[in-house]
Amino acid sequence: MKDYSRRKFLSNSLVTVATFSIVPSKVIAGFGKTPPSDKLNIAGIGVGGKGFTNLKYMEKDSNIVALCDVDWEYAGRNAFNRWTSAKKYTDYRTMFEQQKDIDAVMIATPDHSHALPALIAMREGKHVFLQKPLTHSVYESRILQETAQRYGVATQMGNQGNSDEGIRLICEWIWSGVIGEVTHVDTWTNRPIWPQGLTAPKDGKRIPKTLNWDLFVGPAKFREYNPVYHPWNWRGWWDFGTGALGDMGCHIIDPVFKALMLEYPVAVEASSTPFNIDSAPNAQFIRYDFPRRDNLPKVAMPPVTVNWYDGGLMPPRPDELNYDEKMGDESGGCIFYGTKGKIMCGTYAQKPTLLPTSLMETFIQPQKTIRRIPDAMEGGHEQDWIRACKESKETRLEASSNFAYAAPLNETVVMGVLAVRLQSLGRKLLWDGPNMRFTNINPGDKIRVISKDEFEIQNGDPKFRKEYQTLPAADMAEEWIRHTYRKGWEQI
Repeated sequence: MKDYSRRKFLSNSLVTVATFSIVPSKVIAGFGKTPPSDKLNIAGIGVGGKGFTNLKYMEKDSNIVALCDVDWEYAGRNAFNRWTSAKKYTDYRTMFEQQKDIDAVMIATPDHSHALPALIAMREGKHVFLQKPLTHSVYESRILQETAQRYGVATQMGNQGNSDEGIRLICEWIWSGVIGEVTHVDTWTNRPIWPQGLTAPKDGKRIPKTLNWDLFVGPAKFREYNPVYHPWNWRGWWDFGTGALGDMGCHIIDPVFKALMLEYPVAVEASSTPFNIDSAPNAQFIRYDFPRRDNLPKVAMPPVTVNWYDGGLMPPRPDELNYDEKMGDESGGCIFYGTKGKIMCGTYAQKPTLLPTSLMETFIQPQKTIRRIPDAMEGGHEQDWIRACKESKETRLEASSNFAYAAPLNETVVMGVLAVRLQSLGRKLLWDGPNMRFTNINPGDKIRVISKDEFEIQNGDPKFRKEYQTLPAADMAEEWIRHTYRKGWEQI
């Protein structure tokens, strides 16, 4: 595998490659018959969990030709048994080097290993479906967006609610001025449902024979294997995941971002339960401030505040909601506060309603102006991307959550993660979105982070062993915005 520097990558990104297109079946075959030339050859990277579900939704009229996973026992439970003719790999770099019949790639690895395979694929002219959160860092999001545009490939983030009916209704209601100017939005989730706030284990454990741990760690700082990291538990560890906000923010903030036509926030602040240098907090609150946007024909877009709650924290209950009515759904939701009314929805923008809900009895729906995607939550989101892959870049109708939209949304989400990690500064952080930097962190500023947190009872008395690490705030902010990658993985 070639070792690309960041400078070499940026230079290579300027080169435009041709994007293939597939001849529509209606041109060369009869109805009800899909010829081989009308099928995408799809490779899956990270196929043991959500990736397996994504691939099942993609297999109709497509060929699953390659499967790549660092854990063959985890992947083998489902994916390896379902697509037995697909070539199997442990290292996606080897897959790209050896197998040249791949047209498109589905990536559902842990957060920290999203960007690199996506970039390799796009540089080779392959279309990319990438699970949420799009990336682990702000800089990675920016590079993915720019690369997708330069190479003309079809892209989609795995926030399936973006293709569903609920988000479209919310947009049409707000753009029609149904609730007036929106100045405030509350969002929340029930996550985390995995362990967080943990101290990293002192000792490593025996690596399972079916797991390539070095490849799992990938571009992150190396640490010894422990089952607290894999499988599934990786979300709560900063090196691999982005906590509850990273997991659900691209779902729950999605209707806010789209309906209010948001771009970069100008400020952010956060507070949380205790966390340490290794693991995310159990509960957190983040406040984003967004500037005024251009007015629409029927409604203005004034400055807006967006609040995020997780880990059991909840926003205030609106007065218009009856005592026996649920706020959002079991997993979370959001509430838009406008000058003329309120809109509430559940996770994935499901079941939007005006508040009070009795208004829906006489509500006259505005005209539907946004393209609908059938069965979005049951494969329609994936199939919309496949449709886009088959269209030429010159005439393509981009998929609903293509990287031009998804990357700025994701930047906002992972920038909120930065605010949590920098909260000991005790101030609202001012954000320069175009230049990806905080403007009010001074060279001498320090942050204080827990490095050790132990507790036991000795002779009936509590004994606390809590230690803190003091770090330079400006340096850490830069590191968390861009990341320093482990040797051998410096392709960004």
